[in-house]
Amino acid sequence: MKKVVLVAALALVGLTVSAQDGLKLGANLGLPVGDAGDVSGFSIGLDAQYMFETAGEFDLGVAAGFTNAFGKTIGDGNFSVEVDDVQFLPLAGVARFSASEEISVGVDLGYALGISDGNDGGFYYRPTVGYAVSDNIEINASYTGISLDGGTWSTINLGVLFGL
Repeated sequence: MKKVVLVAALALVGLTVSAQDGLKLGANLGLPVGDAGDVSGFSIGLDAQYMFETAGEFDLGVAAGFTNAFGKTIGDGNFSVEVDDVQFLPLAGVARFSASEEISVGVDLGYALGISDGNDGGFYYRPTVGYAVSDNIEINASYTGISLDGGTWSTINLGVLFGL
């Protein structure tokens, strides 16, 4: 079942990449916090968004991505365990509000597919604040939360998006 969902997600990204109007591609670095910080030191992610202009300062769109959180070695000198990397494939709807020419705020809401072993994924949310450096480059800060069975996987992120 995971393979079918993965193929569907990649097809969505492929369709998004073939369109040019409103397409943004980017990358981010994340610092796991809370329970996630106990087992992971940092994360990297890739993002793809397609935004549709709506009335006024609001834009809506779709997003897909990939996140890999690198596992830590935990324990003391006598006994230690190496934690595997944790990987997610988030698929979300995106809403953005342009507060000014340079500043935007918004949220991504959807589902993050867990693609590493033993990771079922969960509800995905990502509030974001962006600063447009130029017409085609945005620096953003975000908080990512993924509601898992029995907890939440959380990261604080800094990223860049490039408009194509």
